[in-house]
Amino acid sequence: MNRQVRKAALVTAAITAGLLMTACQSGSAHSGSSSDGARNGSGSQHRSVSKTSRHGTSSSGSSAKHGSSGAAARNASSTRHGVTGAFTGGTVSYLAPGKYIVHAPGKTDQEFFVADDTAVYGAGKVCGSPRSEARPRCTLDQLETATEKAAVTADVTLKNGIATVVRERHDVENGSGTGAKGVSGTWLGNVSYLAPGKYTVSDMKGVEQAFYVADDTAVRGAGTICGSPMSQSMYTCTLDQLEAAAKKGVSAKVVIAGGVATSVTEDR
Repeated sequence: MNRQVRKAALVTAAITAGLLMTACQSGSAHSGSSSDGARNGSGSQHRSVSKTSRHGTSSSGSSAKHGSSGAAARNASSTRHGVTGAFTGGTVSYLAPGKYIVHAPGKTDQEFFVADDTAVYGAGKVCGSPRSEARPRCTLDQLETATEKAAVTADVTLKNGIATVVRERHDVENGSGTGAKGVSGTWLGNVSYLAPGKYTVSDMKGVEQAFYVADDTAVRGAGTICGSPMSQSMYTCTLDQLEAAAKKGVSAKVVIAGGVATSVTEDR
């Protein structure tokens, strides 16, 4: 009886131990599954955040590009609505690639841009020879190179803030014997045409003085430049009429300030 009781007790203990081990293994398996799940969940979450971050960066970059394009559009719009007019007897200085400033007597300094179709003519500094009245066509690179070194005397015509023509002038600084830079005074004599916008007037001794005309130069005629020689009144003439008359030769009184004629009045 005692042996049977002890045997039964041992069997019962073995079965109990086996059940406990099975329970522990099952718990460990569940714990491992939970841990893996947590790790997988964490990894999935990090990948999701990383993806969102890249999208955010891409979106930000896109916004920056759009902002830059908007600024460029505004600048273009500003340029299209820029200044239009002629700046005669001025000096041109370099500001930045494609951007310059012109200073003309009696006018506010004006910034402007150049374009591929801007016509640039030289008289020795930009290109060409200072000893020739001819003005060869120059490149935009030559204009930039010359103005980076020093300001260049030139006449500039602008349309909506962009130069259509930049025409270097002959003057004393460029080696021309009949320069007009800085000259002021009154001359009465024969007015002759030299080049677009440039003339000479001879004094009583036959010495010629070069000068330029500007949009605000007052031109008055008495029959040769314009008007009628039979009238006692003086007529207001255009610069084109002055040019046509000066190519033939006309006697006039010329008032010059800073090398630019303020008035050209035909002599009766």
